[in-house]
Amino acid sequence: MSKGTFNRLYTGEGGVDFIGRSRLWYWITAALLVVSIAAIGIRGFDLSIDFEGGTKMNMPAGDLVAEQVEETFVEATGVTPTLTQIVGAGDSRSLEINSERLTTEQVERARAAIYEEHQPLDAQGQPSPDAIGDSTVSESWGSTITQRMLIAMAVFLGLAFLYIAFRLEKEMAAAAMIALLIDAVLIAGIYALFGFEVSPASVIGLLTVLSFSIYDTVIVFDKVRENTAGYLNSRRATYGEEANLAVNQTVMRSISTSVISALPIIALMVVAVWLMGVGTLKDLALIQLIGVVEGVFSSIFLATPILVGLMNRRKDTKKHNQEVADYRAGRLREEEGDGDGEDAGVEKRRTVATPHTPGVGTTWRPGRS
Repeated sequence: MSKGTFNRLYTGEGGVDFIGRSRLWYWITAALLVVSIAAIGIRGFDLSIDFEGGTKMNMPAGDLVAEQVEETFVEATGVTPTLTQIVGAGDSRSLEINSERLTTEQVERARAAIYEEHQPLDAQGQPSPDAIGDSTVSESWGSTITQRMLIAMAVFLGLAFLYIAFRLEKEMAAAAMIALLIDAVLIAGIYALFGFEVSPASVIGLLTVLSFSIYDTVIVFDKVRENTAGYLNSRRATYGEEANLAVNQTVMRSISTSVISALPIIALMVVAVWLMGVGTLKDLALIQLIGVVEGVFSSIFLATPILVGLMNRRKDTKKHNQEVADYRAGRLREEEGDGDGEDAGVEKRRTVATPHTPGVGTTWRPGRS
């Protein structure tokens, strides 16, 4: 985008009518919400063993075939895994088996059977049963983690509401909270729809991206507040038009910030996940990448249109919008417009005449004759 185009965005001469297309953004959001809620209700979430409890076994993938190792696991334990996958790339590839919680005896049988059948290699490249790792989480521990996750989400939303209520005007606070809740539902819907695993790292990432979304929305709303200061005293533009100008003035900053935020996340996914196969970092990077993209949509196309919709319900804003329309139509020009037409939003200024005494000139002081 050229410098001239950016300047036109900032001044409003070549801006995008974000507010005028609010109905379109609402329809898109409504469709995404329907899909997200349906996915959550029908498919549900693929929770990690940290939440549901269970057993995870992992080993260097080497030349192992996931289907063959899974078959050996089932024969040894009598349990069908919920997930068997190979993560990572190159020498760092790892084979993971997730299942319901196994007893100590079942774990030992699975370790022995997999070692005898497939001979996984340790870090020194030698076949060893120690190359097979395992971890078990009880159902009670999983329920505790789930409860703490819900408490953390509730506390976060409460603190976010208090912050924006203190930081912004009440309509801005309401619009920001509505947009924030929509963010959370859409991100949750993406996880349910595509079957991404929900882990503690995913929850941490979700709180992070929601914080980023609040930050981006506050930046836009600060510009809206600056542009609309004293808007009731001017007939130059409606509240919605000034808010639309604010979005255009901040849109490049929002996009640039999001791109800069996405670059290290992509690097994290490529290096830590694809090369090293680190599952926890994968969960963290994935939720952050989804949230950054969704947060841009929310702050630009959703939060400000919601704000304008709330403001247009106020009596004073309705009256002002009508006055702007009447002024532009010429119905108020004779009575309240400025006679020169230099600024449609500036009313005639009242002036105070200086007292004048004949023969004394333009300056008057008590007791002077």
